[in-house]
Amino acid sequence: MANRTDPSAKSIHGTNPQNLVEKILRSKIYQNTYWKEQCFGLTAETLVDKAMELDHLGGTYGGNRKPTPFMCLVLKMLQIQPEKDIVVEFIKNEDYKYVRILGAFYMRITGTVTDVYQYLEPLYNDYRKLRQKSTEGRFALTHVDEVIDELLTKDYSCDIALPRLQKRLTLESSGVLEPRRSALEDDFEEEEEKEEEEPPALEPEKDYYRGRSPARERDRERKRDSKQYRDKDRDRDRDRDRDYDRERGRGRERDRDRDRDRDRERDRHRLRDEDYGRDREREGRDRERERDRRDRDRGRHRSPSRSRSRDRRDRERDRDRVRDGGDYRKRHSRSSVSPRRRPDDNHEEPKKKKEKKEKKSDGTDHPDPEIAEANRLRASLGLAPLRL
Repeated sequence: MANRTDPSAKSIHGTNPQNLVEKILRSKIYQNTYWKEQCFGLTAETLVDKAMELDHLGGTYGGNRKPTPFMCLVLKMLQIQPEKDIVVEFIKNEDYKYVRILGAFYMRITGTVTDVYQYLEPLYNDYRKLRQKSTEGRFALTHVDEVIDELLTKDYSCDIALPRLQKRLTLESSGVLEPRRSALEDDFEEEEEKEEEEPPALEPEKDYYRGRSPARERDRERKRDSKQYRDKDRDRDRDRDRDYDRERGRGRERDRDRDRDRDRERDRHRLRDEDYGRDREREGRDRERERDRRDRDRGRHRSPSRSRSRDRRDRERDRDRVRDGGDYRKRHSRSSVSPRRRPDDNHEEPKKKKEKKEKKSDGTDHPDPEIAEANRLRASLGLAPLRL
């Protein structure tokens, strides 16, 4: 089958080489169109042509986590397991940078500790740019030395768990590896050799304009440059500390402003509640005052017909008092003194009332002779007497 490992392939790290890629990622690669169309039937010789066509690297991308062509070729190399010489040629290829990265990635997964440090560390001197596809499907700019550093120092790369790699210091202390030499040390050694090869008898040329030798000037420039670098580093650290203090001060000011706003909001709500309570009390008092005023106005302002009838009754009562000649006061005083009446008084009262009615109906006994004469005339005509 196309997805099976080559029967002649050896186990790596005690397992099938394809098991170095997680099962979920393997199943996604098997279902990918690039794997089915481009990776079918590839061999160690034809794999180089596909590697030369790569234009970016990465693991998976998008919402459904599609694998990149780079990851498909990595799994194909694990399936066919090319020889070590072919992988080394991939790493040493300087014309195609993605071919170099493909060989370095495969060496990091399958190689031994000494092979990984031996073949990958020289790639720190390669500063060419690379395109890397992120999980969101966007392209980001990186460099070859950054990818090599990620392979040597990280546990994950391109969505694959890398095998455990021992520290270089441990291997150097045990004698497995030699101390690493930087490419800059070779340049320093060449400069030192050139200085030693110069004849000691020759005196350095003097600068007659300033009285200084070129060698001394070069030393001074070096010291000046190193001092400038130290000053720049010191200024950078000072600026970083100042920015950190400023950010921390801004954070404190934001917290202080937030607390102040919270206190103001709390006081505003409390004053609003107090004002609302005072308004409610004031409205209650105004409502009570309005109710009392209405009651007073209701008692004071009565209907005109009722007031006229009451005034008419008062005038009639006053006339009766004048006509009776004080009998009403005597009767009223007598009734107030003795609330219990005798049986004779009960018989006499109806008679007096009848007499009063007769006197009231007849106006001939009026004290004013003119009114009395007018009442007699009105009585003869059948008219009501005058009530003046």
